[in-house]
Formats: sequence, C-alpha cells, structure tokens
Amino acid sequence: MSSSAEPAVPSEPPQGSADASVPAQAQSAPAAEPSAADAAPPSHLQAPEPLSKNALKRARKQQAWEAGREDRRLKRREKRLAHKQKVRTERAALVAGGADPRVVYRRDRPPAAPLVPLAIVLDCDFESYMTDKERVSLSSQVTRAYSDNRHASYRAHLWVAGFRGKLAARFDEVLQAQQRHWKGASVFEGDFAACAAAARAQMASFQTVTPASEQEEQEKVAGQHQPANEQLMIGALRRSLENPAPWPRDARDPLPLDEPEPPLDPAFGDVVYLSSDSPYTLTRLEPGTTYVVGGLVDKNREKGIRTARLPIGEYMVMRSRQVLATNHVVAIMLRWLEHEDWGKAFLSVIPKRKGGRLREGAAEGEEGEAEAEEEVEEEEDDGEQAAEGDDSELGDGEAERAGENNNSEQVEVTRKMAGTA
Repeated sequence: MSSSAEPAVPSEPPQGSADASVPAQAQSAPAAEPSAADAAPPSHLQAPEPLSKNALKRARKQQAWEAGREDRRLKRREKRLAHKQKVRTERAALVAGGADPRVVYRRDRPPAAPLVPLAIVLDCDFESYMTDKERVSLSSQVTRAYSDNRHASYRAHLWVAGFRGKLAARFDEVLQAQQRHWKGASVFEGDFAACAAAARAQMASFQTVTPASEQEEQEKVAGQHQPANEQLMIGALRRSLENPAPWPRDARDPLPLDEPEPPLDPAFGDVVYLSSDSPYTLTRLEPGTTYVVGGLVDKNREKGIRTARLPIGEYMVMRSRQVLATNHVVAIMLRWLEHEDWGKAFLSVIPKRKGGRLREGAAEGEEGEAEAEEEVEEEEDDGEQAAEGDDSELGDGEAERAGENNNSEQVEVTRKMAGTA
C-alpha cells in the first residue's frame, strides 16, 4: 500500500450554501441592470420637442418670406424706375406744351418747417423683451414718428434711444439702414437718460430766435429757409415760458410706489417721461425740455425723474382703451405745437376706430367715461376667463409658451402710451 495521498480537490459548495468570504448582502443582491438614465444618450443628442402646427406654419411662412426677399426688392426697384420714367415723360410733355418749367419741376419748393427748442426721445430700451411681431410693429412706429416730425408744421429734435440689438439689426438689414439718411433725427445706443443729455447738448448748440410778435413769427415761418443752426421760439412755447404751468398731483395714483416718492433730481429737471401710469397730467409743453415716450414709469419715479400723462381724460371721452401707439403720441405733441389746443390735437390724431369725442359737459363726460371704463373692465374679465380656459386644455410646453406670449403682450402695452383719466 502506498502511503502517499492524492491532492485534495476543492469541492463546490452545496447549492444552498454561501461563501463565507463574500458578504451575504452581496451574494443575495441580483446583478444591477443598466438604468434608463445610463442607457439614454446625452442631453444634447436628444431629439427636440416637436413643434406645434401653428409654430410649423409660422416657420414655413417665415422661410417663404425670406426666400422671396430678393424678388420683392427687384420688383420695388423696377416699379420705382418705371414711375420715374413716367414722371419724366409727363413733365417733358408739359414743358413742350408751354408750361413753366419752374412749376413743372417744383423748383420753388416751400421751405422746411422751422425747428423748435423741444426734444422728443423714443425709448426703445425694452426691445429685447419683445417678440419678433412686436419688434416689427415698434420699428414701424419709429419710422412713422420720424415722418410725422419731418412733415409737421413745427419740427422737434427727434431721438431714438436704446437703438441696438435686434431692432438695429432690422433697420440695417430689412429697412436698408434708412436711419442713416434721416434728417433732423438721431439714433442713440444708450438709455434714455444718456440720450436726454445728448438732446440737451444739441438744443444748447442751436441759436434760439424769439420773434417779437405773432406777425413776425408768421413771417419767419413763411419766409426763407431756416438756417441750419437756428431754432424758433414759437408763441406756444414762449407762453409756456412766460407763464409756467402748474404741476399738480392727481388724487388717484395709478401705480403707487411702496416707498415715498423721492424728490426730483436736478440733473433731470428738463426731462419728462410720458406714461399712462404717472400721477401727473401734462398741461403744456415747455421749451428746452426733453419728452421721453416710453412705458415703464415706476423705476423713473424712483430715480427722481418727472413723469406725466397726456390729458386725454380731460378732453376726450373714449369708447375703447385709451392706449396710443408711440407715433400717435409724437403726432399729438406736434399738433399741440401747431394749435396750442389738446382737443384739436387729439381729434386730428387719435384713430376713429377708438370712438373718441370731445367732452361737451362734465356730467356727460363723466357718464361716458364711466361707460368706457365698464366696457374695459368687462373686456379684461372676459379675456382672463378665456385665457384660463385655453390654458387648461394645453399641454405643459404649450401652456408655458402661452405664458410667455402673455408676458410679451404686457411688454407691448408698456411700449405704448396712454393718457388715462
């Protein structure tokens, strides 16, 4: 018999036994399966959320508009050249028929309207919060304000503050940089306060001519061209200077501040920010003053800047909301310089669709205004109920976009001016 033993072969543990070297918790835990987060691709590779039907429709419409931009430009050019050729032919025929060439070619054009010592600043500093549609509307209002000022009986120093971002890009690309050819108007990248300082310096660099009488003023207006460095102190502004208008505070503050209103800052003593939220009513325009057409007023009151609203409620009874576009506010002030009458200025500018009429009596005016306010309140209640009903049927993403649209509409309202009673 051999005494040597065969090497022991380690036997496998029984099926129900456990290895002592491995913790029992590890043995009993099943193999971990890959989680959904680990299996999902990185966030930047995830497919974007599908657009709604309306969003797709707007995107296709915008693409079609961009694709046809060059064709529209060529058609406008051809139409312009054809019109010029037609005018040349008609004028040549008139001159050949014996007409006076000076009359035919309009060589005796009337002089440009006189410039007055008053500045108007369009505050566009909120354009970054606007939608593309609101930005298009704002650019149209700016161009119309420039046209109204250029063709008015009396011109003001016109400035556009906050001219940057997508608004400036639209003017440069879509509107062919027309602001570079403006006459009597300037654009400014900074805020309205810095722009008002530039307008103040510009008015100070002009020589102010004060006529001795109304007859002399009319002669200067109908006379020769106004020198480039001269501004005319017309009768309406001269009377505001001789008899300063009071600056009373309204009994009701449309937008009360949390803290007491600070005193006016002397550095902005010649600046008035126009807004419907102001507790002060504008009675007259003052010479050497810069009027800012904007929206948000609470921050400016905290800065110690004078604010005011147009006296629409004192002169007009409106059947709709007393909200005016930026160019309408500019046109109203220009018409006041011409007539020195807010009633005539409102009637000649406010769109007829708003159903405005002059006040004939205090009782009638108060009754009409109360009815208008009731209509506005009903419209607001109906709009809020409709918005709540629509949001309840939307998904999370569409409801969020609806909230963004509501915020943008509020920004659009602040971009417009109104003179509430």
